[in-house]
Amino acid sequence: MTEDLFVAHRSLLFTVAYEMLGSAADAEDVLQESWLRWADVDRSQVREPRAYLVRIVTRQALNRLRTVSRRREEYVGEWLPEPLLTSPDVADDVELAESVSIAMLTVLETLGPTERAVFVLREVFEMPYGEIAEATGKSAGAVRQIARRAREHVAARRPRVQVSRSEQQAVVERFLAALRTGQLQELLEIMAPDVVMIADGGGIVAAALAPIHGAEEVARLLARAKRVVTELELTTVWLNGAPAGRIEFDGEPAAVSLEVENGRIARIYVVRNPRKLTRLDEQAELAR
Repeated sequence: MTEDLFVAHRSLLFTVAYEMLGSAADAEDVLQESWLRWADVDRSQVREPRAYLVRIVTRQALNRLRTVSRRREEYVGEWLPEPLLTSPDVADDVELAESVSIAMLTVLETLGPTERAVFVLREVFEMPYGEIAEATGKSAGAVRQIARRAREHVAARRPRVQVSRSEQQAVVERFLAALRTGQLQELLEIMAPDVVMIADGGGIVAAALAPIHGAEEVARLLARAKRVVTELELTTVWLNGAPAGRIEFDGEPAAVSLEVENGRIARIYVVRNPRKLTRLDEQAELAR
């Protein structure tokens, strides 16, 4: 029965850990550690298994987040969340899809560990302040203040415009088509003048070490990349609850997520670090 309860809530628990960490690999480690602790629990004393399991996962994720936060300070170049292959069904839950988007996870990286945990549990999973207090080791009053600060912080940085999945898919397909031809003008037409491109190679593969600003700079870089590769494969896929792109540069994969505003690309997120691309062929199960 212990295993059945954990398995029954596994998708939820994975989603909590992933949103707190931005890494599927770290989230899986947290779930393994949480399962070991759950296995030793006297279940006769647990009135609400779901809430209890979320508390265990939150505590383990907080411990892991404090560790990886130090590691990410030494990361080579820009750090982006690990992309997940998801089903189109995830987009049916608008709030879930927004919360796991690469854009939102990148914003959450700017929060401290406790702020991030409180924001995720309150804003995404709508947990009562009292339960969040137990999970984070803070008082309910402190949690309310942390939640307010985190909410304001995220609101100031989150994407300004929400687009429909059909519009997102259309822009993704136009972008991939322009990338396929490598024509500078076609790339310029699909991007906002102040577009920003952020790439994550982790120091393992070639990637810009700092964000690239402006449509002309980004378009030139993309057109040049098209010219230097022998084989380029481009596919529309669903990543983190939204249409996105999977690109193979001479057999080397990359995941591309776009932030769209007014029909044009405002931000481009390119993950090339191979350690973050191991789940592009395995659909993640997410739940709230």
